[in-house]
Amino acid sequence: MFLSLLFLLGLSVGTIGTLIGVGGGFILVPVFLLLLHYSPQHAAGTSLAIVFFNALSGTVAYVKQKKVYYDAAIRFSLATLPGAILGSYLAHYFSSRSFYISFGMLLVMIAFLLYLRSTTEAEPVDDQALFPYNRFLGISFSVLVGFLSSTFGIGGGIIHVPVMIALLGFPTHTATATSHFVLAVSALFGVVTHYLLGSILLVPALLIGSGAVLGAQLGAYIAPKTKSRSITFLLCLFLFVLGFRMILGMQQ
Repeated sequence: MFLSLLFLLGLSVGTIGTLIGVGGGFILVPVFLLLLHYSPQHAAGTSLAIVFFNALSGTVAYVKQKKVYYDAAIRFSLATLPGAILGSYLAHYFSSRSFYISFGMLLVMIAFLLYLRSTTEAEPVDDQALFPYNRFLGISFSVLVGFLSSTFGIGGGIIHVPVMIALLGFPTHTATATSHFVLAVSALFGVVTHYLLGSILLVPALLIGSGAVLGAQLGAYIAPKTKSRSITFLLCLFLFVLGFRMILGMQQ
């Protein structure tokens, strides 16, 4: 029964994450911390492994749909790598108190970014070969994305997608697909580093990850057919409350 619940958790996270263009780690880490009582290191490492499965599956689907903008995807992927490796090492030294408070603050920031994304929609672009964007700004944010992704096990799409839409002018579906490509590359390097540090619980990672793989395919299939603004708004509210719960809970 418990193993089935882990698989269903992965299925849900994979679907929602791919639908809104994120890895889903911001849902997994609180579950691991608050319900399963994992250490911060195991929560971050195991979550990032699942995020990798989700991102890889979603990327395959988006590549087939020809949604990935490779000019940005390759540049941003390379920029995330130093931060991805460094963040994995930093996570190893977190105390429970500092991780809870830091992650709670991150959730509040994520809620704001998601809300910003829900109110900002770029116009579609037909020819990606002529698509303009600020490469320096995109690469700079990608370095930060790689670091936060591995440090907290959340994946970087939660930051990347709003930045690509609001600041770089990407169409929504292009930003979602490109973000998944970047996340798959970044998470791979972070997962290897977390594994070498012993921070990944293999059985939960494989069970939840297998569910996330199927969920990612489902999310990528329905994403072009849905408007996720209402889902995003409810998720913003949930993350805002949960973020303050984690901050205040560790101070009591």
